[in-house]
Amino acid sequence: MAFMFFNSLLLLLLLLQISCSRFSLALQENSSATVRSGQINSNSVLVALLDSHYTELAELVEKALLLQTLEETVGKHNITIFAPKNEALERDLDPEFKRFLLEPGNLKSLQTLLLYHIVPARIDRHSWPKSTSALTHHFTLSNERVELSGDDSSGEKFIGSAKVISSNAVDRPDGVIHGIEQLLIPRSVQQDFNNRRSLRSISAVKPEGAPEVDPRTHRLKKPAPPVKPGAPPVLPIYDAMAPGPSLAPAPAPGPGGPHHHFNGMRQVKDFIQTLIQYGGYNEMADILVNLTSLATEMGRLVSEGYVLTVLAPNDEAMAKLTTDQLSEPGAPEQIIYYHIIPEYQTEESMYNAVRRFGKVSYDTLRLPHKVLAQEADGSVRFGHSDGSAYLFDPDIYTDGRISVQGIDGVLFPLEEKAKEEKKTIKVATVKPRRGIVAAATLLPGNFWWVNQHSIKSWNDVLLSALGF
Repeated sequence: MAFMFFNSLLLLLLLLQISCSRFSLALQENSSATVRSGQINSNSVLVALLDSHYTELAELVEKALLLQTLEETVGKHNITIFAPKNEALERDLDPEFKRFLLEPGNLKSLQTLLLYHIVPARIDRHSWPKSTSALTHHFTLSNERVELSGDDSSGEKFIGSAKVISSNAVDRPDGVIHGIEQLLIPRSVQQDFNNRRSLRSISAVKPEGAPEVDPRTHRLKKPAPPVKPGAPPVLPIYDAMAPGPSLAPAPAPGPGGPHHHFNGMRQVKDFIQTLIQYGGYNEMADILVNLTSLATEMGRLVSEGYVLTVLAPNDEAMAKLTTDQLSEPGAPEQIIYYHIIPEYQTEESMYNAVRRFGKVSYDTLRLPHKVLAQEADGSVRFGHSDGSAYLFDPDIYTDGRISVQGIDGVLFPLEEKAKEEKKTIKVATVKPRRGIVAAATLLPGNFWWVNQHSIKSWNDVLLSALGF
């Protein structure tokens, strides 16, 4: 009986020992799990870094996605952070190197650089070396060593070549922050930057196709240099004009083309509609509406970034044109080309120019002829002597790309004017009809002459042709 009681007591003690060991093991597991979880309280050195004066470094740590890594490190042991001052990251850092660090493809280099400033051990000001001879080395979280040294005479502290400007700037139970004068750059990051910069400096020779010949000038076409989007074209406007009615339009050398920075066709329609609504310029609007190749080319030039100034003759001036002046193929286009200046000019800019220089010659889209402008009677007069025209209605349309200035005459180059004087003048007359627009097709380009008594109906015709 005593023997059985003794065995039962031994069994009870054994079970109690096993229970105690399991409870102790569970406590150890719970405590280790708490440590591994890396719970950060408000008194942590990481919270102090985010709230400190080293805002540039804190922003880089967030951009590099290192907060979780540092939380896990702080949960295991104390850390020491060498924090560069904000000026070292804002103004003193090479802009090209900073741009390299912030590129998304260089995240690994940025993380290595930041981890190079953190040592997984606590280094207080008292544990710093007192002299340059007593150097100490510590491994950082980037697995690269940093060198700590001091100066006997001045008492200054250094980490590598960077001077410590504020030792123990932030002191917390789980770490300490020392302010340093400049950024620490490990060799691996410097090597990555040098490799990337040398790759960018290598320029490959791009293959070029056969040279193109301009069918209009029979000369080699010059390739357009690179232009920033939205900037004005660098090539002359004549290189972008269609060389003739039988040839395709030239490619766009300006910033437009497929990018459509400017909607040239929309702007051309706007200024034609403005001419119609303004009144007194129906003949000019008629030419632009019916001669679709001319309106299309103007819209394409504006879409490519060019600017235009249109000298628009009024209806009275257009009524004085003769059949000889309009009978030759392409005559209306040549007349309008001579009234388009490849510049953006307003009434004020042209008047200021003639007031200052007396006479100004403007290039036109009709090569190689120029139109002469000079001051007369407080206004601007275009052309020569009898064939001149005054600026009659200034700034009919100005949108920054197209400027329309109304004039009271049709301009011709001097050479054509001399030829016209030798020819017999034949005036085209049209008999008015009641109830309908008096119109007759005088030219192969559907050039219409309008009865002045049916302006309202004619405006409706032009607006419908424009799609309004």
